[in-house]
Amino acid sequence: MPWQRLEGIIRPLLARLKPDLIKTRVIWGMALFVIAIAIMALDYLPQKVNLNVGQPSPQDFKAPQGIVYESDVLTQKAREEAARQVTPVYRVDSAVATALTGSVDNIFQSVRDINNSTGNSNERATRLQAQLSRLKLPAAAIQALAAADEATLNKLAATTKNIVNRVMDEAVSQDAINTARDKMIAAVDTAGVEAKYKPVMVAILQQLELKPNLIYDVAATIQKREQAAAEVSPVQVTIRQNEKIVGDGEIVSAEDIEALQKLGLLRSGSSWNGFTGLVFFQIILVAMILLYLRFFKPDLYNSNRLLLLLGLLWLIFLIFSRGVAAISLGSRVEFTRLVGYLMPVAAGSMLAAILLDAQVAVIFTIFLSLEAGIMGGGHYQFAAMGVISGLAGIYCVTHLNQRSDLARASLFLMLANLLGVIALGLMQNHTLFQLGVGGALALANGLLATVLTIGFLPFLENSFGITTAVKLLELSNPNHPLLKRLLLEAPGTYHHSILVGNLAEAAADAVGADSLLARVGAYYHDIGKLKRPYFFIENQVTAENPHDRLTPTLSTLIISCHVKDGLEMAREFRLPPVIQDIIAQHHGAALMTFFYHKACQGGRGEEINESDFRYEGPKPRSKEAAIVMLADSVEAGIRSMTKLTPGRMEGFVRRLIREKLEDGQLEASDLTFRELAVIAEAFMRVLSGIFHTRVEYPEVVLREMERRKSRNGMLHKQSAG
Repeated sequence: MPWQRLEGIIRPLLARLKPDLIKTRVIWGMALFVIAIAIMALDYLPQKVNLNVGQPSPQDFKAPQGIVYESDVLTQKAREEAARQVTPVYRVDSAVATALTGSVDNIFQSVRDINNSTGNSNERATRLQAQLSRLKLPAAAIQALAAADEATLNKLAATTKNIVNRVMDEAVSQDAINTARDKMIAAVDTAGVEAKYKPVMVAILQQLELKPNLIYDVAATIQKREQAAAEVSPVQVTIRQNEKIVGDGEIVSAEDIEALQKLGLLRSGSSWNGFTGLVFFQIILVAMILLYLRFFKPDLYNSNRLLLLLGLLWLIFLIFSRGVAAISLGSRVEFTRLVGYLMPVAAGSMLAAILLDAQVAVIFTIFLSLEAGIMGGGHYQFAAMGVISGLAGIYCVTHLNQRSDLARASLFLMLANLLGVIALGLMQNHTLFQLGVGGALALANGLLATVLTIGFLPFLENSFGITTAVKLLELSNPNHPLLKRLLLEAPGTYHHSILVGNLAEAAADAVGADSLLARVGAYYHDIGKLKRPYFFIENQVTAENPHDRLTPTLSTLIISCHVKDGLEMAREFRLPPVIQDIIAQHHGAALMTFFYHKACQGGRGEEINESDFRYEGPKPRSKEAAIVMLADSVEAGIRSMTKLTPGRMEGFVRRLIREKLEDGQLEASDLTFRELAVIAEAFMRVLSGIFHTRVEYPEVVLREMERRKSRNGMLHKQSAG
């Protein structure tokens, strides 16, 4: 079978899991994590559909669901427009006026220097004419300056500078320079100076090199534009379900690409951020599961084998989910995305519940549901559907009685999936057609999860050596080769085992142990008697007992060997380790009292060592093994009693349990005193049903029953003739 070949590959790998726990789990854990990331990271590879701004769209894109989001593209455009509306900021440069007044001071300082020099008025006028030649002053104005005293010159300088400052304090652009000069010249007429000096002031003002004092303030303009852009509120975009984003052949805009990305229909160009986030998120999820196992399930956490099994279930889920994500339902994107409802979360949940533990399966379901949401495009409905499907699957396998129950469980799982899809579809305003497609996928999911569970269960339980309820149910089938041999070759032992199974099942169920394991373990606990069936009293059909001709020591050896023989047969038929443990421990290190006392009575003065008449053990190390031991002893002891009454049976049961306890046979089984009392009560309920007192019919009733039986026989013969 294929799973047997795979088992041959897995088992050697498991054998390499040496006690170096940390090193081994790090290596295997990193390998599983890398493989899982590689499977999930396919979503971050370049897409086949290539959309570029300004290029025609290769297909129609419609919104699979309604969405409201803040558009970065439209917000940026609105902010850029607001910034463009801001008028440039200019400032008046006072340095221009300062430079002009400095030029005026230089001119009047030259006049002062000449007037303060030696010489008469004509000589000063000649020098002034040469010095101020560029002003092109008339002779009268030159003579007036040559005759002016220093106070007059200072007043003229101050008045001229005042005119310059008054005009240049205003904003003067390049285009307004001539106008500013005209304002200065016009101000001379009202300056309050003598008429003979006005031509001098006009000439100076005309010769000044005027420059614009209105300067573009870059920093202030940028600040004002940034402030205007910051005041723009983010642009909200509302897209309704089934609304067309861009049609086939239409030119794609930046707004279209953003809308497709928000809807999950198109990935952004840079995938490194998404990939990094995926890795971090997976690290967090794995760490949370390991912490849960560390604190609440230490047995599983400390087992490399079981951790590897959990990781393998994760990879199986990811592989099938990747296949589901690749399914297309046609060109319509909104229908293609519905295949996320096929994510087989329930399969992983059921396998975890059957192979590991129901509580671990619940945590694992949440983990897989989050993974389903990621692989489904980051949509919450697939994660929610995974939780519904996974929890329903766990419930379906919690009370598993036979493998066919898995098939029947698919019906319940399909119903839960269907109701979940309908509820989620109504929340998202899906159309009736979309609800129909989603419902069909939900039903298919229930069937797929069951098929995967049934298909992988034998491979996983055999490869990892896990005994599941399904495996135990198969072993409880009377057609199992060992049980058939027991029935034919050792019928007394077979019926004894069936009764022990009934007692053990009732007791285990009463104390919360694994009742199925206890029952199946009881069926096989005495298979070692097949090698020498007639050495055991329940299989002896004659009054002759072979032990009468043997020494007590030899009889003890023969009887105790059935434990070793049973283990050999269990290994030959590949019975699960938990069943082998029950076979090895069902007698513990108990004393074979009959042969011990027989040896003591015929010892002829020899010292009898009690340890020679004890089973080799080990003592029961689980509740189930201890319960089988007690049930075995109770059934054998009750069979040897005469005049059975409820009181005598109860006294015997409680005395036997007390003796086992005082002999130390139960010290490794974790059974409490209260549980031992509950076990005694459970035994009594079963024994009372088996050995109840029969009602004795009156003689008249017996004769009437015989008469009716004879008449029915005659009628049957007549009808046959």
